[in-house]
Amino acid sequence: MTVSTRFAPSPTGYLHIGGARTALFSWLYAKKHQGNFILRIEDTDRERSTQASVNAILDGMQWLQLDYQEGPFYQTQRIDRYREIIQQLLDQGDAYYCYCSKDELDQMREEQKAKKQKPRYDQRCRHRKEIPDNISPVIRFCNPDDGEVVINDLVRGTVRIKNAELDDLIIARSDGTPTYNLTVVVDDMDMQVSHVIRGDDHLNNTPRQINILQALHASPPVYAHLPMILGADGARLSKRHGAVSVLQYKEEGYLPQALLNYLVRLGWSHQDQEIFNIDEMIDLFDLSAVNKSASIFNPEKLLWLNQQYIKTLSAKELATHLYYHLDQLGVSDTDIARCDVYKVIETQQERAKTLVEMAQNSLFFFKDFNQYDTKAAKKNLNANALPVLEQLLTALSASPSWQAEILHQIVLHTAEKLQLKLGKVAQPLRVAVAGQAMSPSIDITLELLGKDRTLQRIHNAINYIRNLTSPDA
Repeated sequence: MTVSTRFAPSPTGYLHIGGARTALFSWLYAKKHQGNFILRIEDTDRERSTQASVNAILDGMQWLQLDYQEGPFYQTQRIDRYREIIQQLLDQGDAYYCYCSKDELDQMREEQKAKKQKPRYDQRCRHRKEIPDNISPVIRFCNPDDGEVVINDLVRGTVRIKNAELDDLIIARSDGTPTYNLTVVVDDMDMQVSHVIRGDDHLNNTPRQINILQALHASPPVYAHLPMILGADGARLSKRHGAVSVLQYKEEGYLPQALLNYLVRLGWSHQDQEIFNIDEMIDLFDLSAVNKSASIFNPEKLLWLNQQYIKTLSAKELATHLYYHLDQLGVSDTDIARCDVYKVIETQQERAKTLVEMAQNSLFFFKDFNQYDTKAAKKNLNANALPVLEQLLTALSASPSWQAEILHQIVLHTAEKLQLKLGKVAQPLRVAVAGQAMSPSIDITLELLGKDRTLQRIHNAINYIRNLTSPDA
């Protein structure tokens, strides 16, 4: 049997953490078994579905590099197929028209509550002979009255649901549009989905869907229902817990590899291993190792993972993502050509937790500036720093070579000559060339900036101090 999984989001919002984990687990299972991974957009809710949400889902999948072999398929393009199946169920006697008005249904439920019964449709239209006027009927599925549905869930184990607990669900609305439980059944059947991996909030739908599949003489797929993701307070994950769009993590400087690594550990584990590359995930992933209990979302752990990936990925790999964040800061291709990006990354890897932080801290390498960090300038670009920078300007201008080792000796010699501690020389120089109090080691910083830009920035800092300390200032 060819393994075929699917990810079927509804485009009524962004691709969030829970959806991304479902997509990842489905993708991993298909990859592990050399199967197919299908992307299906369940967009029949026309009032809430938007093209912007579709784009966010597609962009999120692309950023996470969760490639699909089939799709994206759109349910709105399959309406005729759903109507064909609905008619088949009607012809078989497995579906019927329901003419109950809203008032009639409300009264039925109130009576059931009064009798302390579970509110459910009582099948009154299954055998209705008198057809009311001026009511557009819905279509209901004839759920079996007796027996039970057995779900051999790969995560939860055996789940048994009595058919008496289920009612005759609506499979077509009064305007003729199919409902979720009908469309998902038809799609899974037509697309030959072998394994449905989804959140356990869908568990209540599963017995209903299995009954429809059996009425269509189709074999149900194997199901695996994933536990919920909760915030640290035990409440369902929401924006206040950090459950933002997957693409928001991109904007905040997270690496897709780090997010995938974090997501795979939300409910699944392999011994005590914390960090997995993609190949390890595919090789080791097993649905039987998914926890039955809910997972807790921990933003601090995600940030820690991101930092580990920034430290260990190659500069070339990081550059493909850093370019985006540099562009967001207004760095052009011409600016990037002024400096060795890979070397800049290598100098920043140990200190950056996110790519946004790396881009901001590295901005001075690529773009000139006309303002200094206020606090850093007040402390380091003052009258005491003026002779230091003047001496450095003279010594660096005379240097025949521009390697970090030579530049380090020049800074060290200047400190000795002026009888100052190294920090009293290096720090004013750092603020002069970087505009801020933080940068990689000063010798590496100068080497990467190059001689011309270094000298120009020292010159600018000298003028800044002179203007600041002049009698007319």
